[in-house]
Formats: sequence, structure tokens, C-alpha cells
Amino acid sequence: MAKVAFLGTGLLGGAFAEAAAKRGDTVAAWNRSADKARALAQFGVAAAATPAEAVAGADRVHLILKDDAVVEEVVAAARPGLPADAVLIDHSTTLPALTAERAGRLAAQGVAYLHCPVFMGPAAARKAQGSMLAAGPKAVFERVKEALEGMTGRLEYLGERADLAAVYKLLGNAMFIGTWGVLADILAVARGGGVAAEDAVRMLGMLDLNAVVAGRGMSMARSDFTPTFELSMARKDVRLMLETAGGLPLAALPGIAARMDALIAAGLGERDASVLAVDSV
Repeated sequence: MAKVAFLGTGLLGGAFAEAAAKRGDTVAAWNRSADKARALAQFGVAAAATPAEAVAGADRVHLILKDDAVVEEVVAAARPGLPADAVLIDHSTTLPALTAERAGRLAAQGVAYLHCPVFMGPAAARKAQGSMLAAGPKAVFERVKEALEGMTGRLEYLGERADLAAVYKLLGNAMFIGTWGVLADILAVARGGGVAAEDAVRMLGMLDLNAVVAGRGMSMARSDFTPTFELSMARKDVRLMLETAGGLPLAALPGIAARMDALIAAGLGERDASVLAVDSV
């Protein structure tokens, strides 16, 4: 089996390290809060005092860190111990522009680097479920493809554009976070309308949101705003939602209303409500 290092053992990184040890890999881990790395000893994970110590002799080094600044700091700290033939696999959610710059710089320095953000939580990481994206040199990807497949339920190689997985990760997280914001507002409208929260969520099961993304979403991507639900009518419905919610705090609907008002003032009230995307495409 492989010798693997995990740098960053928070909820997700700790779950990855635990799963790797259970698969039979020799695993070392480092975390800024040392207790989190030491807590993995029960699974056979060796806690390292420094990133350089953790990566010594490793075939693969997995980064699961907060942001670009921390990635840069930890990579720099790990470099003195990084074997020349190790593959650096970064699962962190990072800014695309900085990801591309980092990948180019590391490649010029002879470091094999892939950006592999994930859509999964700790429970999925322990069970090798969820999805993982990968971007970077194909030759590097092929070296670790089998190992990455063992970490996830679905692995998508996006090609050699170094920042593409970073962009896609932001797209997916925007969908999740935006959905949570709209769900919060739906629950506020439900409360204002005297409907139990659980009943409101059950009602949403009547809607085929996948079809909305595939249908209306693709029309938006093609700048097709042929009206089937006019923006002015949708704005009226948003007004009714806001009034029904009363004084409850709202996460998304007020911003949507403001955007609609600006577009209506620009003369787009008779276009489809999806014209919200007109300046994006």
C-alpha cells in the first residue's frame, strides 16, 4: 500500500486520513491544532510535528486547508521534506486565479500538483462516497487515478486547465449555498402564511428542480429569454412572498427583488423572469 500524508485534519481532512488508514495505507497527518492530528492515532495515523515531517517519504500528499493563503503557507513548510516523486493533491476550495498561478509555479519547480476539490462531507469521505473533481496534467492524474477513485464515489477529470476544478467547485457551492438561502426564505414565507416548516419542505417535493436546471437553466445559458413567465409578473409574486413573510429576516428574496426592479426599470419587464441572468451571459 501507499505512504500518504494529510495536511489539514479538520472534519473533512480527518475523515480522509481515517479512511486511508483503514484501507491499509501508511498515513501521517499534520494539523495546525495538533490535537486534531493526534486524535487520529486510534486509526493508526501518525501525527507529525511539522508539514515537512508529515510528507517525508510520502507517495501522495493531500491538502485539505482553509484558503489560498494557508495552502501557500503549508506547501512552503512542507517543501523541505517533500520527496521529488510525490504527488501534491490539493482538495482545498480556492480562488481560480490563484490556483492557476500556484499550479504553474509548482510545475516550474518540478512539483507534481493536482487540484482536486470535492463535494462531500466527513461521513461521505469515510465511506468513499460523494464526488471529486480533478484538474491538472493528465500524466500526473493517471499516476494517482486509482487512489483517487478509492476515495470517492465519483471522480471527474476535467483536463489540464489547472483552475477549472476550482471554478466548478465554486459553481457547485453557489448552488448549495443559494439553495439554502432560498430555502430559509421559503420557510419564512411558510411561517408567515401559517404553514408548518415540515409541510412546506414536503410540498417542495412536488417540484422537479433538476428539470428547471436542465430546461430553464440551459435557456439562460444561451441568452434565450423568450417569455413564458414575464419578469413583471414574477416581481409581483416576489412582492407577495415578502409581504407574507412579514418582518422575518430574509436571506435571498430582497436581493432578487432589487435585481428585478433594476431590470424592469431598464425596460425588460416583458422578458422572461430568467432575464435575471442577462448580464451574466
